[in-house]
Amino acid sequence: MQFARINDITLHYQVIGGPADKPVIVFVNSLGTDFRIWRDVIVRLAGDYAILAYDKRGHGLSDIGRVPYAIEDHVNDLAALLDLHAIKGAIICGLSVGGLIAQGLSAARPDLVRALVLCDTAHKIGTAETWNARIAAVESGGLEPIADAIMERWFTPSFRRPENTAYAGYWNMLVRQPPVGYAATCAAIRDADFTAVARSIAVPTLCVVGDQDGSTPPDLVLSTAKLIPGARYEVIADAGHIPCVEQPEALTAVLRAFLDPLLHGDTPNG
Repeated sequence: MQFARINDITLHYQVIGGPADKPVIVFVNSLGTDFRIWRDVIVRLAGDYAILAYDKRGHGLSDIGRVPYAIEDHVNDLAALLDLHAIKGAIICGLSVGGLIAQGLSAARPDLVRALVLCDTAHKIGTAETWNARIAAVESGGLEPIADAIMERWFTPSFRRPENTAYAGYWNMLVRQPPVGYAATCAAIRDADFTAVARSIAVPTLCVVGDQDGSTPPDLVLSTAKLIPGARYEVIADAGHIPCVEQPEALTAVLRAFLDPLLHGDTPNG
């Protein structure tokens, strides 16, 4: 395990080495998860690319820090982690709130971003009312009482079968996240609006979504893709909000199809 003191917290992360002539792929996890959600994609890319994955503040093995958060806190953490490793021009692949962090990074530190993969995310997610209700529920009762409803949005019915031990494992991942960090990140999502930023994104961008995503449905992700000049839009069949868990092979194929033209000097958008 690797840890670094970043800003006011200790971050847990992992770096996997790869070819020096290719950009680093950075994976940013969703609300209520840690970077292990990317494992089945990472194992399919390891060796072909250098990879960095990390637990954002308030999640996994990273510190909670001061709460509540602004999305800029998460953006600044990622920028500092990339600076620590002298990484520039990375492919930033963010899921859900990770996609908000990716958009924020592209605006704040364009030197760090060569391309974006915005996975099951949007320029703005949810409303103040829905996020305030989620925060109040977590602060009063923790994550377990709302876990089943969240999992219905995360995963397809076929994945949520009682005999699927992976489903039980990801349920455990959610309820074992620190409630304080979860609620603080809800506040960051509530207050984040990257509508104007999306219109000004100038790097190649892929927007991808599971066809059964209950948190950021395909129509919402498509609306974000339409804001971003030249963005590509792809739908992953038989997947909910976390296609890197349900359909890692399909997601990896979409990633490679996006990255190959980029690495050969072509424009992958359009």
